[in-house]
Amino acid sequence: MDRLKAMQTFVQIADQGSLTRAADALGSSLPAVVRALAALETHLGVRLFHRTTRRISLTEEGRSYLHSAREVLAAADAA
Repeated sequence: MDRLKAMQTFVQIADQGSLTRAADALGSSLPAVVRALAALETHLGVRLFHRTTRRISLTEEGRSYLHSAREVLAAADAA
C-alpha cells in the first residue's frame, strides 16, 4: 500500500463527504477508493469513518488522523 496515496484518498473522502465524489475528484474508480480506505484502516487498526448506506462521517480516530494526514501531505508537497 502506498501510504501517501492512501492518505490523499482518505482526505478526499473526508473533504467530499462521499466515497463516490472522492473517486470522481481523484479520477479513480469507486472500488479502488474503497480498497484504499480499507487497507488504510487495516494498517492503522482503527475505523476512520462511520459508514451507512446513506451517510459517511468521521470517527473520533478519523478526525485525529485527518489533522495528521493533512500535515504529512503538506510537508510532502513542500519537499
